[in-house]
Amino acid sequence: MPTNRPLLLPQNRRLRHLHGLSLRNLTFTKPHGRTTDDAAINKTHGKLDTLREASQLQYSQSSENLSSAATPTSPPKPRPRRRSTNLGNANPLTRQKQLELSADTRTADVFFSLHTYHTSEPFYISETGIRATNFDFQSFELADRSPSIIRSCQLVIRVWAKRQEPFFLLLEDDVDLRCLSFVNSISNIHMPPNCLVFHLVDGMYVYGIPSKIPPPKQGPSLLTTSYNSLMKLCTLENSVRDAQDAETKLALRADQAIEEASHIPVAESEDRLRLAMKLVAQQHRAVEAARKRRDELQASIRARREAIALGRQLQENALADVENATEQLSASQHIVAKTKENIHGQRRRICEDLIRIFPITDSPSGQPLSFQICGVTLPNTTYDPALAPKSSRSSFLGGGGSSAAPPSEDALSAGLGYVAQLVNALQSYLGVALPYPVSPYASRSSIRDDISMLPDPQRDFPLYVPRGGSSAQYRFDYGWFLLNKDIEVLCTSQGIRVVDIRHTLPNLRYLLYVATAGKDELPERKKGGIMGLWHGRLLSRGGFVPGADAFSDEASSTGGSRRGSADSEAVIRQRDELRRAMKGENGRGLAGGETAPSGDDSKFNPGEPPKALQFDDQGTSLMLRTKGLRGDSTK
Repeated sequence: MPTNRPLLLPQNRRLRHLHGLSLRNLTFTKPHGRTTDDAAINKTHGKLDTLREASQLQYSQSSENLSSAATPTSPPKPRPRRRSTNLGNANPLTRQKQLELSADTRTADVFFSLHTYHTSEPFYISETGIRATNFDFQSFELADRSPSIIRSCQLVIRVWAKRQEPFFLLLEDDVDLRCLSFVNSISNIHMPPNCLVFHLVDGMYVYGIPSKIPPPKQGPSLLTTSYNSLMKLCTLENSVRDAQDAETKLALRADQAIEEASHIPVAESEDRLRLAMKLVAQQHRAVEAARKRRDELQASIRARREAIALGRQLQENALADVENATEQLSASQHIVAKTKENIHGQRRRICEDLIRIFPITDSPSGQPLSFQICGVTLPNTTYDPALAPKSSRSSFLGGGGSSAAPPSEDALSAGLGYVAQLVNALQSYLGVALPYPVSPYASRSSIRDDISMLPDPQRDFPLYVPRGGSSAQYRFDYGWFLLNKDIEVLCTSQGIRVVDIRHTLPNLRYLLYVATAGKDELPERKKGGIMGLWHGRLLSRGGFVPGADAFSDEASSTGGSRRGSADSEAVIRQRDELRRAMKGENGRGLAGGETAPSGDDSKFNPGEPPKALQFDDQGTSLMLRTKGLRGDSTK
């Protein structure tokens, strides 16, 4: 523990008391070995100029000269001062290099080693200090060294340094701990170059610096150990040391005697034999385990080779399949493209048929964005039910009444039924799943909401004007809204952006217009179809069927012929003849008030209920040829 006064007398200092070492003012300049005189003066150019400067004597003036001075003399100009800041105007790079060079010339990596006078091998080597001029090495303990070392008061210190080249011997000092001077602090002491500071148990010591030790404080005398007690301890320690040396010598002698003895007892031989047999048995077991492991590895290698061969065969088969598939890829891609083109054409044709089946025309009222479907006016959802008149047969069929009047409830229900039927057909032909399924039942159609959190009995919403209060009217409005959402989904599937979903018929008309758009001609209709029913019925009665070839497998319908062509005209004529034959047999017209394409003047009376065709159940053979139609609808 450092104190202001040394606790050890100079003659009592030993190496066991040394705990650390420091190095101050690292210097690589060797002393010149001469005294400080005029020969050591710096002989640089600037110093020589300074020495050559002759000092001028200033003569004092008398009182007469002071009084007779008429004109004041100007003060002499000061001589320019010599500047020693040569790097003041240098660029930062030059200054940085100069500073690094100056630091490299003064710093180094340093470590030291401690030796005794008798041996050249060090008994302690310190760690290496990195790039500095002052080093404080780590503390150490020498108590575990031999007594000849820890009891000595003299040692040799060698300081090793390295800058650019390998380590070299910088300093070697023979130090006697009894000649060191005690210092309580090194902060205010001017250290000489390469000064070594020794850290002992009672403080720091240096060499060559006089110590300033304050006088001891006067205090009462304390009892200490007597000389006889110390001599007894010293004698006891020597005895213990001698006993340890004797023990070591006896152990060495015993080892040598055992090694030199040629006679081995029988018991020891038997023990060695048993040990050898045990080791042999262990080696046999190890050999058996190694053989078993070898057999397992060989079996595993055979299995892996078989698996590798099988894998290679499978890989070759896969490569062959890939090559075959690659050869057929272009043909398959062409077939896929052709199939997509055919599907698009069939959808165009089907949408053309839907346009003819459900014609959406301008409303007679002439209002903007007002249309009618199948002759029934259907307003947009801005329709106000409070302004709707009561149900009437004439308003439902578009008969009398003002064109500007809102539609009746029956007409509104019928129009929504047509729209529901058209939307339900479009979802099948366009291949689009509607989020809200539609149940088309003419003027009593409904729509179902399986998405919202509603009770199951309340998921069906009517698409006809119900009888009831505001709750029924709300369910009707919500059902119409769901129908508009289905139309929006159909438009989105065709890449159409709906501006306002409340425009029911305008959105449907634009959807059909986009679905039927194309540059190529419409494809021909598949052979067969619903018209085969009439063909089979007439053949079963034994009558002559005009234009019967139109329903055979070798002919096509008018849906597959271009309008205005010869084939189309022929098919139309055959259809007119078929209608006349049916009218003559049944005495009834077509249901639904349709007008014959041939220009027949007979009109459907809106005042009468629609009539259905009469079929004779006895002796009637119906032929349903819907193979091609059913295939197109699935696509």
